[in-house]
Amino acid sequence: MPPTAKPSQTAQDLPAPSFPAIESLLEAASVDEVRGFFDGVKTGLTELKGPKVEQGKKAQAAIGRAEELLEMLVETRERLVAESKGGKGRK
Repeated sequence: MPPTAKPSQTAQDLPAPSFPAIESLLEAASVDEVRGFFDGVKTGLTELKGPKVEQGKKAQAAIGRAEELLEMLVETRERLVAESKGGKGRK
């Protein structure tokens, strides 16, 4: 008799995603700080030689996209904070 398959977890059983490190980072960082997070890694990737160069280029592209996303999140946070301190709209 073949082994029975384990029932798969439903979406209700899975834990909600939580990224406290990213949240705390975005609450305290400025856009300039976000731009500097990956400088050391990017420098190391540009120094790769041989067959690893192609992988380094892919990693640089991924880091670039991650930087853009983090910058967008920080800018959005700053905009929301500014809006909450400003006027509440038309009266």
